[in-house]
Amino acid sequence: MAESAKKVAQQTEDQLEKAAENVREKFDRLAKGKFSDKIKEGRFADQVDHGIDRGRADVKRRKQGGSTS
Repeated sequence: MAESAKKVAQQTEDQLEKAAENVREKFDRLAKGKFSDKIKEGRFADQVDHGIDRGRADVKRRKQGGSTS
């Protein structure tokens, strides 16, 4: 009985590996170049990191004696 459980587990693992490989291949085909093209074109360059701006404002308020919450 233990041998059949090991066999089923191995078959399941093999099937999952095949499925994962298929997903990777399809993703590569769908996303081929699109993401890297956006980066090269600078589409993300104009996006502001608001977290940094908020941190700077909190520091400024603290220095002036105000609350940061």
